[in-house]
Amino acid sequence: MSIQWFPGHMHATKKAIVERLKNGVDVVIELLDARLPGSSANPLLADLTHGKPALKVLNKQDLADPERTALWLAHYNAMPETQAIGLDASVTAPAQRLTDASRSLAPLRGGMAKPMRVLICGIPNVGKSTLINTLVGKKAAKTGDEPGITKVEQRIVLASDFTLFDTPGMLWPRIAVPESGYHLAASGAVGRNALDEELVALELLHRLRTEYPGRIEERFQLKADLSDEPDEAWLEAVGRRRGAVMSGGRVNLQKAAEVLIHEFRSGGLGRITLETPEQVLQWRADAVERDAAREAERLRRKAARKGSRQAADVVDDGADDSGEG
Repeated sequence: MSIQWFPGHMHATKKAIVERLKNGVDVVIELLDARLPGSSANPLLADLTHGKPALKVLNKQDLADPERTALWLAHYNAMPETQAIGLDASVTAPAQRLTDASRSLAPLRGGMAKPMRVLICGIPNVGKSTLINTLVGKKAAKTGDEPGITKVEQRIVLASDFTLFDTPGMLWPRIAVPESGYHLAASGAVGRNALDEELVALELLHRLRTEYPGRIEERFQLKADLSDEPDEAWLEAVGRRRGAVMSGGRVNLQKAAEVLIHEFRSGGLGRITLETPEQVLQWRADAVERDAAREAERLRRKAARKGSRQAADVVDDGADDSGEG
């Protein structure tokens, strides 16, 4: 199963970004989820803003694995015309950090003659609205646990010569990397109507068992040895520990899935990053290979159908010729 979510307002966001770029933007800030810094990077945005200096902001770094955050910061800082910084609610003066980093990326802009114009983007539910409210010191943007709350562009003046254009959260039309789709769903970036929470929880469980062994047992105080058991058995054990038991002793796996996903999103499982730069690069390479194989198969079938039609035409022509004699 692949996870896809690109509702109508995201089409409008794409158009708004294109129009904003036409009017001039000096730096593009992309807010990323520090728990999934590769999966939360929008390839559609990269295409739209190609050639623009980029500031990658790893938000919610207090929920992420600090060692892996360092790897991701180094990964993005090694890219041309790109800087990367980490942010969370504990960071003092976030506006200053953003403006300083943006100015360093566009040193020829600034002052009233050449005011800075900065576009800030990100996936849904990455914490952008909360950050905006922190930057302006008041509730300028709506916030909430559901993705897709912000629907229109906002213009925010951070300094006399520094204007920030805030766009609604946007995914991309086709998520080619299945792992990224599951990570986005686990983080809350995908609308609930577009995902199977039980399946997302099972994928999350598998990732946590592999990358952070012991976290699930510790958090849910699982006594039985489940090391050789499938992920479904682990999810069932989580449900029993949290009272998601129905009549007859059966576990409500939907409720168990909701519990696990909530624990991840809230940080109850500890500081976790679901991916490394090397893993994401490999997943993307695998996706390209799969797409190439699918395209080759499509062309093969098309050629086969064409060949079948031509053969049928030859047979028909032969039948017509034999009739004339």
